[in-house]
Amino acid sequence: MSGAHGSLEKQGVLRTPPHGALRRGGVLTPSGGTTEHLSAALIISYVTSTSDGVQVWRVQLACVLVSRQGAPLPGLGEGSVPGSGGPGRPPPRDLDKPLRLTMAEVLASGWFGGDFYPYCSPKTELLEQRWARGTMDLLDLPSRNGKWDGRVENQPALQGGGQAWFPSPSVLFQICYGTPGPQSVFFRNGAARGPELILERCDLQLEANGRDHHTADLCQERLVVRRGQPFYLTLHFEGRGYEAGVDRLTFSAVTGPAPSEEAGTKARFPLADAVEEGSWTASVLDQQDSVLSLQLSTPASAPVGLYRLSLEASTGYQGSSFVLGHFTLLFNAWCPADAVYLDAEEERREYVLTQQGFIYQGSAKFIKSVPWNFGQFEDGILDICLMLLDVNPKFLTDAGRDCSRRSSPVYVGRVVSGMVNCNDDQGVLLGRWDNNYGDGVSPMFWIGSVDILRRWKNYGCQHVKYGQCWVFAAVACTVLRCLGIPTRVVTNYNSAHDQNSNLLIEYFRNEFGELESNKSEMIWNFHCWVESWMTRPDLEPGYEGWQALDPTPQEKSEGTYCCGPVPVRAIKEGDLSTKYDAPFVFAEVNADVVDWIRQDDGSMHKSVNRSLVVGLKISTKCVGRDEREDITHTYKYPEGSAEERQAFTRANHLNKLAEQEEAKEETGVAMRIRVGQSMSMGSDFDVFAHINNDTPESRECRLLLCARTVSYNGVLGPECGTEVLPDLTLEPFSEKSIPLHILYEKYSDFLTESNLIKVQGLLIEPAANSYLLAQRDLYLENPEIKIRILGEPKQNRKLVAEVSLRNPLKVPLLGCSFTVEGAGLTKEQKSVEVPDPVEPGELVKVRVDLLPMDRGLHKLVVNFECDKLKAVKGYRNVIIGPP
Repeated sequence: MSGAHGSLEKQGVLRTPPHGALRRGGVLTPSGGTTEHLSAALIISYVTSTSDGVQVWRVQLACVLVSRQGAPLPGLGEGSVPGSGGPGRPPPRDLDKPLRLTMAEVLASGWFGGDFYPYCSPKTELLEQRWARGTMDLLDLPSRNGKWDGRVENQPALQGGGQAWFPSPSVLFQICYGTPGPQSVFFRNGAARGPELILERCDLQLEANGRDHHTADLCQERLVVRRGQPFYLTLHFEGRGYEAGVDRLTFSAVTGPAPSEEAGTKARFPLADAVEEGSWTASVLDQQDSVLSLQLSTPASAPVGLYRLSLEASTGYQGSSFVLGHFTLLFNAWCPADAVYLDAEEERREYVLTQQGFIYQGSAKFIKSVPWNFGQFEDGILDICLMLLDVNPKFLTDAGRDCSRRSSPVYVGRVVSGMVNCNDDQGVLLGRWDNNYGDGVSPMFWIGSVDILRRWKNYGCQHVKYGQCWVFAAVACTVLRCLGIPTRVVTNYNSAHDQNSNLLIEYFRNEFGELESNKSEMIWNFHCWVESWMTRPDLEPGYEGWQALDPTPQEKSEGTYCCGPVPVRAIKEGDLSTKYDAPFVFAEVNADVVDWIRQDDGSMHKSVNRSLVVGLKISTKCVGRDEREDITHTYKYPEGSAEERQAFTRANHLNKLAEQEEAKEETGVAMRIRVGQSMSMGSDFDVFAHINNDTPESRECRLLLCARTVSYNGVLGPECGTEVLPDLTLEPFSEKSIPLHILYEKYSDFLTESNLIKVQGLLIEPAANSYLLAQRDLYLENPEIKIRILGEPKQNRKLVAEVSLRNPLKVPLLGCSFTVEGAGLTKEQKSVEVPDPVEPGELVKVRVDLLPMDRGLHKLVVNFECDKLKAVKGYRNVIIGPP
């Protein structure tokens, strides 16, 4: 203020300090060389207009006090002024009267005002005029009883959150120099408070929180934390720091479009002294000047999703609100209080953090591992998973209730199960099983979930074509792992699709063993679903742990194409009343299969088929190893055991119990299908019907052998080999092995991308009117994809993968292409087309550039396609070192 400062400097009282040189408790040195203390206070709140339309700052309090030892402030009575640091006087006898101080009186007072705070208010013409006149008015203060006793609660203007003229000079004051913008000193119970607390910025500590919460891959540009575990943030205030006895900080965290405290989607919580378990809390970790380090905790039962975090800072009766930022809250398998808690660290890493794995296909006799890139932490995937929740029908019907129920992994798992397929909603994938995929992508082509989910988002939440069971399961696994729920893909071989819940799959065949019609109830060569780990507070104790969820649209559950979650233990115990969909999953692993043979006269005869057992080799990837783990024992007791009978009795599985009794009585003739050597794509090979006659009588039989291509879901294609022996004599206690030749030229044009051939033998004994059926699914192995890594694998350094394959066929391969992807190795899928035909026996080789972004173990997954070979898969583990 040029006028004010100039007049004081001429008197040798005040020399203007350099901007920013003032500090709390500082001393100003007058130009005359004697030490004199200065305190000043300004309250400036709003702009008003004078009668001539000139805008000026309204000054609510302006007071300058300069101390000269021993001189009391004029007009005040005897006593000490609080905070004066020396002799002074109490406030005047009548506080309702304005107090006018001339500059001469102030300069002669000798009153010392104590500490001061170097915050800034604007230089204004009004202030300069008042300084020039040598007066500062302490204006009138209204009150309820005509007098004000210094208590805020008796001052209506302050109670209403507004500001009022303040008469007390016994305050801590503020040195004010010309930074634009209003700053205030607040008073409470007659004592001065610092200016309003202004937040400059909030540091969400992305790196530290990402490391502590196992979300480092997600915390590149946003805060992602797991519930029930503290996270950290740092508040940087402008000018002055937080004061515990002066300022009040209140936090607000909200999620969803209609947050409410009753629904658990809104929380307000003050800064507290300590963390309170199981609730939203904030506490101070450290304070350095104007920098405040905080720890925030969330309940382990809070709804997951995107939150907005806000701060309300109040000093006295005025405050400001600030949006600190947004954060995403996930389920927490590391928190014992969370419903998804897993106590083994290696399992948490496998089922939550690992971005690659295997899905098991093929057949029960030839299990084929297919690599898959789950990629749950890849760019954009978390946002897509949250979007998937926000377009589910339950959210669209009642968003508030849906967001509230996202606290439960049971609910979220069920929603994801329905949203991965698109049968009822804007789900991700459209299923198709008829081998006609020209207007989309063949289910066998996919090698990861990332491309599928990104396509769904880019299509405006319109379905992606096409998926089959392992694709549905893999995408569900990606979404659930991304949200923090421990999840794994499982494969069940000889999986039953039981529509009417009678635990019975019936096939009707003509006298040649051929199916009379394609039924929707059938046995799939394999079927995939997912298991997720969680507690089940909605069920009786003992049903926590792995829960089966099946996102493949097969049957409706409560009006929606979804399935589960149902406790795996409930399936094992035969407890079919357990939520959700226990009968359907129980049938998938336990249904009985009956084959009926219709004779010429129309009569039906039941055939014996011991080769087809439902629910075999239930498989998932091992924890921490690229190997298969057989988890059949978690779904089924050992066959023939007392526990199995108890489970079947509990499930009212009368067919299975009767079948076991029939099996005990059976003796005599048996037949099974055997293979002579490994079967690879492009080769000719033999299979054998191996027949045993364990009776002392000779048997006159007829044998029908047939091979047909088949899809993995049991749908048969054309024949590719037949053998009929109308007169087959089985000598007493003898064995016979009858070959069936299967030629590449017969199956090459009809083989589906599943690479499966079903061989069936029907042995008929007319004299006994008996029928014996044997079946086997053959998997033809694709050629091996070889992958070489060229260069030293280091983070953020270019790397080259050399990918090659040798043509195993006797004909050229046309339209060849390689597609590669890998979480942490590529930002997106990369495809390389081979322009020239690949001759028989020739090696085709391409190179792909990689740029590893993350250290550690990664999988590079490869798919090869051409006109004659489909869905050839390969992978290579790559360990990326530090740069």
